[in-house]
Amino acid sequence: MTFSKILIANRGEIACRIIRTARNLGYQTVAVYSDADRSAPHVSLADEAVHIGASPAAESYLRIDTLLEAARKTGADAVHPGYGFLSENAGFAQACKDAGLVFIGPPASAIEAMGDKALAKRRMLDAGVPCAPGYLGEAQDDATLISEAKKMGYPLLVKAVAGGGGRGMRLVRADAELQAGIEGARREATSAFGDGTLMLERLIDNGRHIEIQVFADSHGNAVYLGERDCTAQRRRQKVIEEAPSPVVSAAMREAMGRDAVAAALAVGYQGAGTVEFIVDANLKHYFLEMNTRLQVEHPVTEMVTGYDLVEWQLRVAAGDVLPAKQADIQLKGHAIEARLYVEDPYAGFAPQTGKVLWWQPQDALYAGVRIDHGIEQGSDISPFYDPMVAKVIVHGRDRNDAIRRMRAALANAPLLGLRNNGRFLSDLVDHPAFRNAAMTTTLIDQWLEQGEPLLQASEPTGAIWMLAAVALSVESGVSWRADSVAAFDMNLQSGKATCALRVLPDRSGKVTVTQDGASVQVQVLHFANGRLRYTIDGVSRSAIAVLHQGQLHLAMDGHSYVFSEVSAFPSADALQDASRARSPVAGKVTQISVAAGDEVQNGQPLVCVEAMKMEMWLSAQAAGTVAAVHAKVGDQVESGALLVELTLQAATE
Repeated sequence: MTFSKILIANRGEIACRIIRTARNLGYQTVAVYSDADRSAPHVSLADEAVHIGASPAAESYLRIDTLLEAARKTGADAVHPGYGFLSENAGFAQACKDAGLVFIGPPASAIEAMGDKALAKRRMLDAGVPCAPGYLGEAQDDATLISEAKKMGYPLLVKAVAGGGGRGMRLVRADAELQAGIEGARREATSAFGDGTLMLERLIDNGRHIEIQVFADSHGNAVYLGERDCTAQRRRQKVIEEAPSPVVSAAMREAMGRDAVAAALAVGYQGAGTVEFIVDANLKHYFLEMNTRLQVEHPVTEMVTGYDLVEWQLRVAAGDVLPAKQADIQLKGHAIEARLYVEDPYAGFAPQTGKVLWWQPQDALYAGVRIDHGIEQGSDISPFYDPMVAKVIVHGRDRNDAIRRMRAALANAPLLGLRNNGRFLSDLVDHPAFRNAAMTTTLIDQWLEQGEPLLQASEPTGAIWMLAAVALSVESGVSWRADSVAAFDMNLQSGKATCALRVLPDRSGKVTVTQDGASVQVQVLHFANGRLRYTIDGVSRSAIAVLHQGQLHLAMDGHSYVFSEVSAFPSADALQDASRARSPVAGKVTQISVAAGDEVQNGQPLVCVEAMKMEMWLSAQAAGTVAAVHAKVGDQVESGALLVELTLQAATE
């Protein structure tokens, strides 16, 4: 099969990554974009681009007819689905074939066989591959699911059969959580995949998530390219991935690889695929699922094998033989990938939306560092898609080398403007549980419940407060070079912390900042376009500082903070008002559990808002009566939008 122009039916960093490899091989590329992505980097990176609809994925990236029309209009003769969206949709693969397009992925029959998690598990059981106990029946009523769950015992997973990436999945540890788990998984699966069918699976508690990368061609050849350890997860979504796994021996790798290749060949697989296993404390592996697409974490495999897996995809789709035989594939060194999310790990991982004020990833591209991303400075992050905006990938001679490079790369490529998990990722790879290969798939969730210090936001130190005062003074237009200089007071706030400082400039260009009786003299050497170079006590250092709408965003030494001057007269909106329940994020209202006139108790759920594929419940902060509900299911709301008004219950003595 020959083709010359590839339409990428995706967005963000994976679209950019596919475009670059396609261009290297001489293919032309076509990008598609929704309203929200009109100015996204992948649009300008491609040779051509086609608008495909409104911002919600269901009205753009999930529209098969619109994507096929975009291919027709541009003369594209192949389609690469990336991952997510329609990448594991057998109907899309078949529609591409019917339209005369090369689908750069496995045949529709293989996607159907492995894309249905229950059907895939049945095939594995027939093939003798060990699987965790579960329910795979066709009956989907709540009563049946609840009955089967109670027979199976806890803990268990409620999983969407069409799911992936942790979507449509709920962990249930007790009867009291089961009904909500079923409803939540079904609702999320229907929204994300258009299919609410569920299965149940006994959880291998405190296990490790290890997957095998497989590749097959149309000539009957299949290989595995080692494993990836994806154990560091939150809510069943991967956070850190590495290759090779620190717990897998050569013999275990061979056994898992052999099972994975057999699974691929059993369904007539072609292209890139990943067979996922859960590994218990005795290092016994159980089949979880097969992802019939390129994985988010494929770069770590590329780093340790030296192969470009997207290039392999394109060559296999063109009918070529696999570029390497099993004996040729060797793993060299160690690679780690960290997923950069615009979510606040210190506030329950709430997703964030807004403008990217600083993003210069080239500052971190030293030897052994790669950053895949689909944003740029000035990008607007919307609530419509996944909160992952970049992947930081490093390669080292060994695992310790890779960890050191990862921490340096995260420090050198700060993202400012939106709260994100950059600092958390740096702390996580340095945590004893990670360094000692003692992570489990549920450990981060346990930390969240237990108040692990890793998930507590750190307050600025005295030196950071002082530097912020200097930077804010300069950016706000205060000059210390005038003929007349005088000290002035500055009250700053960062998060919930506040600090009173005194700033004294002099005519030589230096400024003395005093906090709690301790003084530091700072000389600003250069401050332009967000880059701050300064000297303290004869030592010159650098920081990133950006002023936006009265707030100073500051990054240095791997930390980032937001500072603002404290107003002597805070607005009413700045005060917490329990009578007004406001949306914590920009997103879509998916559930409303109260109506005007209802009595509610403190902590009672009111409204559920979905943003970036994550559901967040807004709860009452005090007892009272619902005075008004200002939203309906399906509404798209802004962050801070008033959703519910309460008449608070009068306090009793």
